[in-house]
Amino acid sequence: MLNNASGLDKIYVATGYTDLRRGIDGLTAILQQEFQLDPFQNVLFLFCGKRKDCIKALLWEGDGFVLFYKRLESGKFQWARTEQEARAITSTQFRWLTEGLAIDQLKAVQNVYPKKAL
Repeated sequence: MLNNASGLDKIYVATGYTDLRRGIDGLTAILQQEFQLDPFQNVLFLFCGKRKDCIKALLWEGDGFVLFYKRLESGKFQWARTEQEARAITSTQFRWLTEGLAIDQLKAVQNVYPKKAL
């Protein structure tokens, strides 16, 4: 379930460290107070703790929140630690993250949008 991001309007990653002892109310407070984001949207919000082997995901389903928790049995998530921000990512970047890869693949072919065709 957590590996499929189809049907979502956006996906946000809370970079840096998040205290994963927080529940739904604590995570929604972070979204509203620190990032000025509305948690009551069709958006998946991802949080990661210091050890980087666990993530929490928060999703509003119209009648309540769903809180996902994923712990890797081995390995670590490649989580951005440089700034404390909510960063929007694509569904491809989400797939990379859940597969243990970095969000920014330096060797990946980037989309190019030319100004006009030749």
